[in-house]
Amino acid sequence: MQAIFGVIFHFIGGFASGSFYIPYKKVKGWSWETYWLIGGLFSWLIVPPLAAWLTIPGFSNIISDTHSGTLWLTYFFGVLWGIGGLTYGLGVRYLGVSLGSSIILGLCMVFGALIPSIYYQLNPAEGKDTISLLTGTQWGMTILAGLAICIAGIILCGKAGTRKEKELAATGEISNNTEYKFGIGLLVSIISGVLSACFNFGLEAGKPMAIVANEVWKAAHPGEGEFLYRNNVIYVVVLWGGLTTNLIWCLLLNARNETFKDYTNAQAPRLNNLIFCALAGTTWFLQFFFYGMGESKLGNGASSWILHMAFIILVANAWGLALKEWKGVSRKTISTVVFGIITIIIAVLVVGYGNSIRP
Repeated sequence: MQAIFGVIFHFIGGFASGSFYIPYKKVKGWSWETYWLIGGLFSWLIVPPLAAWLTIPGFSNIISDTHSGTLWLTYFFGVLWGIGGLTYGLGVRYLGVSLGSSIILGLCMVFGALIPSIYYQLNPAEGKDTISLLTGTQWGMTILAGLAICIAGIILCGKAGTRKEKELAATGEISNNTEYKFGIGLLVSIISGVLSACFNFGLEAGKPMAIVANEVWKAAHPGEGEFLYRNNVIYVVVLWGGLTTNLIWCLLLNARNETFKDYTNAQAPRLNNLIFCALAGTTWFLQFFFYGMGESKLGNGASSWILHMAFIILVANAWGLALKEWKGVSRKTISTVVFGIITIIIAVLVVGYGNSIRP
């Protein structure tokens, strides 16, 4: 039952991540950097401490009492994760949406799931899964099998996307990607995939704060299991790092593109834009709110990260079908993306089963 609840929570988080960009489509008269920054203030600065305040009494004291080295490492991984998010766009620019996204998300899943296990193999810590546990137990091998199946699903979705781009380009509905550069695109995508996985590393670095929050809650609620919201205190710190990176980049774009005037432009529907940005930013944060709840039920960072990434990919592709982004392509291409989605669903079931048989 714990595994089922964990999968459900991860699905809600993945749905939030796969859906958050939709409100941005309603923003009018603002440049990308403007609405991304406004929405990001809710994602990285406003909502995280609000969520922590609502769920963890004295969360600010937990942060202030945490060793400075832990805080800086958590923040540092947040900065790297922010760079990974920004370089995502370059990977897509040089490889195309389908191939770039598939490589980046696939690498993010693999690195985010496995590197912490390798680290804890070399630096053992109580309650942490090591790579030997993953490769030497039935539940661990099941989770790794789910990871492999999910990567296969990503490849299928990427293949379908590549076919879509070629088919629509052939009909003149979209232009060929004249900026296609496989070498530099692959390099940038690898960098983005590795750095995007740093969010999971930030969660691992900030675990001492979650442990304190968990212990305080369990002392006040004996016999009620693990604290669902323990990770909320970590998000406050790791997202400061993401805020730093994105704030600097968006302000630089505002200066370069002369779009500072967006913030005071009376011709734009500023109130509506603010509401939609707030909705998008809050929805984006909810992915991690429910990620923490799912992880508290599954108790395994590797499988939690795999499920989180799998559901993001699943929901994003499902939205693509629902919004008719695949209109005008061949039946074979549609079949490929549907088969890719089904493969990802199978991977989710395999990972969920792996957690259910964990001792």
